[in-house]
Amino acid sequence: MTSVGDADPGTGLRAVLALRRLADRLEAVQVRNARRLGWSWQEIAEALGVTRQAVHQKHAKEP
Repeated sequence: MTSVGDADPGTGLRAVLALRRLADRLEAVQVRNARRLGWSWQEIAEALGVTRQAVHQKHAKEP
């Protein structure tokens, strides 16, 4: 496993990208789960630490 402090910025930036993509997928899955269970956009937003508008805009189009 590569260290977080790897001297090669390319390695570090690719790791950041991979983590960002993973976090986005995880967020989408959990937002769908929450909506399926009847959570409001406001409840989801509070759990994610964002505004209701932000979470709705990002996830409302998802199936």
